Amino acid sequence: MSEEPVHRRSSYGQLHSLSALDQLGVALSVRKIRSRVGSLDGRSLGDFGCGYDALLSRSFLGHLARATLLDVALSSSVKSLAKVTAIEGVLPLAMREVPDSSLDVALCISVLEHLSEPEEMLKELRRVLVPGGSCVISVPSWFGKRFLEFAAFTLKRASPEEMDDHKCYYDPKDLWPLLVDAGFLPHDIKCFRYKAGMNTFALCRVPFKERTTP
Repeated sequence: MSEEPVHRRSSYGQLHSLSALDQLGVALSVRKIRSRVGSLDGRSLGDFGCGYDALLSRSFLGHLARATLLDVALSSSVKSLAKVTAIEGVLPLAMREVPDSSLDVALCISVLEHLSEPEEMLKELRRVLVPGGSCVISVPSWFGKRFLEFAAFTLKRASPEEMDDHKCYYDPKDLWPLLVDAGFLPHDIKCFRYKAGMNTFALCRVPFKERTTP
């Protein structure tokens, strides 16, 4: 008999304030997303596993037409934001509340490593994107595992609970085949290391027109 997946009971940043290391990670992610995705003016964005205060997406909100923010729990300030659809629930199950082909950009930043069903999450990310849409994924690498655990358990500069919630780490060779299995075409996937090799970044695009078999 297979075991039921273990789901998180709190959102990132809900039970503890973000450390300087956490805030640096958010800032670096914002910079990378802007450089890779391009202009977000008038676009629709989904941030899945956005964190209790959705700090990453808030930096983009002024440019967006609308945003869908999803996590186990969201702060009252996030729920009251204009242009925001707030969804509380566990991933990937709660993705069912997001319509097919409804988003220009889907973010899954420092989330996949916490999930017992990463393959299902990637399929859901592919499902909710419009033709021409982009999915952005960032996960810690196996090299980054050592640094993160040292920062959490030795330096006490990161949350030990977050580290103990990690289910897996991903190098490009681990993540790339999962993206293909989720429905992204190989030539539409860019997958590489960044943050000094401590993270793996993936940008996956959905073609404007699906290929048809003659």
